[in-house]
Order: sequence, then C-alpha cells, then structure tokens
Amino acid sequence: MKPLAERVCVVTGASRGIGRGVAHELGAAGATVYVTGRSDEQSTGRLPGTVRQTASEVDEAGGHGIPVACDQRDDTQVAALFERVREQSGRLDVLVNSSFQIPRELTSGKPFWQVPLSNWDDMIDVGLRSAYVASWHAAQMMTGQRGGLIANVSSSGAVEYAWHVVYGVGKCALDRMTSDMAHELRKFDVAVVSLWPGLVLTERTQAFAETGALDASHAESQRFTGRAIAHLAGDPQALSDSGHALTSRSLAERYGFRDVDGRMPDGPLHERPAGLD
Repeated sequence: MKPLAERVCVVTGASRGIGRGVAHELGAAGATVYVTGRSDEQSTGRLPGTVRQTASEVDEAGGHGIPVACDQRDDTQVAALFERVREQSGRLDVLVNSSFQIPRELTSGKPFWQVPLSNWDDMIDVGLRSAYVASWHAAQMMTGQRGGLIANVSSSGAVEYAWHVVYGVGKCALDRMTSDMAHELRKFDVAVVSLWPGLVLTERTQAFAETGALDASHAESQRFTGRAIAHLAGDPQALSDSGHALTSRSLAERYGFRDVDGRMPDGPLHERPAGLD
C-alpha cells in the first residue's frame, strides 16, 4: 500500500509552480488531492498550467486528483472549497499553502518606492492572508479528527533580504504564523511547518532561463519540495517539527530522497539574481 493511501489533501496554487510539484508527489504517495488554482480550462496569462492538467498528473502518478477552480483571494470560493472537501471526503489530512501572486516587479531589482503600492496587496493577500484563511478552514476539520499537517511554502526570505521588501515581510509573517498556529494546534495533534525550497525550476524560472537572463542549471525541480512534504505527511513523528521552518534539502537528507534527476539540490538561496522582468 502507498504511504498516503486514503489520505485527503488540499494543495493551493497548484496549477503550476511548486504547488503543481507538491500535488504530483502527494499523488505518487497514493493520496486524494484537491488541486486548486485560478487557471481552469485554459491557462491564464503568459505561463502554462491549469488545475485540470495538474489533477491529471496526480492521477497518472497513482493518486486521485480533483481539480477545483478557486481564487484564494475570494473568501467565498475558499469556503466553498473546504465545504466540498468535507461533504465529499469527510476529512482533511494535509493542507499545503502554496498560493502566491507574483507581481511583475518582484525580480526587477527596483527599490520599494519605485514599484506600485499594489505589490503589497498582491503578495500579502495571496501568500499570507490566503494561507491564514485556508488554515482557518482546515483547522476546523483537523482538530475534530485530531490529526493533520499544514505546510506553508515559505523561503529564506523570511530571515534575509530577498527580491523585494514586501516579499520578505510576507515570508517572515508566514513563518511567524506557522509558529503561533503550531502552538495552538499541538494539543490536537496537528502539525504546522514552513518549507524553504531553493531556486525552483518553475514555469516562470524556465522562461527566464530560456532567454539567457537566468542560470537555472542548479535549480531544483517543482517536485523536490513535494517529496519533502509527502515524507513529512507520512511520518508519525511529524509533530516534533511543528512550529519550525524546514528546508526541503534538510528533509531530503533526513528521509533519504533526491530530486527527480537524482541530484541533491543546493538548498535555500542566499544570493538572488535581479533585473528579471
């Protein structure tokens, strides 16, 4: 039997990027995965990927993918998502908060006073507030069943300058939220962790690499952090990590897995390229 067979998961922001890779790996471990994102029938914007495509990848990996078009900025849509999970599955074992809205200026290298004020709303609403709202719904199910895992996709930008003032503020707050939620949920056997990937070969990173603007030769795949979360979800001792920020690399070393190409990625970034817009 696969380690996460009969487990029910929600992965937000899973039409592309890290969320897509996480959904894939949870499916490979046998889980039922509700794949959420704004892109449904057709990809929106410049980048490829839809929730239906990711759900199909979950199926192909050995799990059960359920696509749900959901704007994490819309509280009504988010509430409907979790009510659907409750009605259809009756439980929720894993929530992965991977939704993040990347403003065009994020990697431009411009200082905060030269970029639109809307950057604040974009990255705080979708990335921090959206994780809070989803966790609020998830906690109501997880505390009732006395068990579960909430994983917040964060970054080393929580503790050092990275890309943009607002990016760092959001990641620092996300890690603090992880710590405080863990404090309140521990007595219900619900673990809450932050995950720090390194440079990830997302669709956006790939686009920059193809133009020669970025060296992505050492980037980790979208699925590497997914493998970290899948191992944590299957670990009966996961509560011992609750409240902490963990690197995907350190979990790979602990559980003995590697990236899809057999490499061991470098881990969190400490120097970030600028001028990418």
